[in-house]
Amino acid sequence: MAGDIKRTLDSIIEQRARGSATIALSTKTKLILKGLNPDRFTLTSPDDPAILSKVRAAAAELGVALHAGSVSNVH
Repeated sequence: MAGDIKRTLDSIIEQRARGSATIALSTKTKLILKGLNPDRFTLTSPDDPAILSKVRAAAAELGVALHAGSVSNVH
């Protein structure tokens, strides 16, 4: 399904930020430094398995657990 990368990146940011704009920006910056710029993906972007794997690894490093169809914060 197209757009999984964008939805997952957005979920990581939302879960980590919990409404804080500062933490959202910090999380986005961390993702960009890992080569995952959320602004470069759209809901119509094709889902490359290699990039999805990288997104899942970044989520684990940031303490966000990803489940099929949902995201929950581990902290």
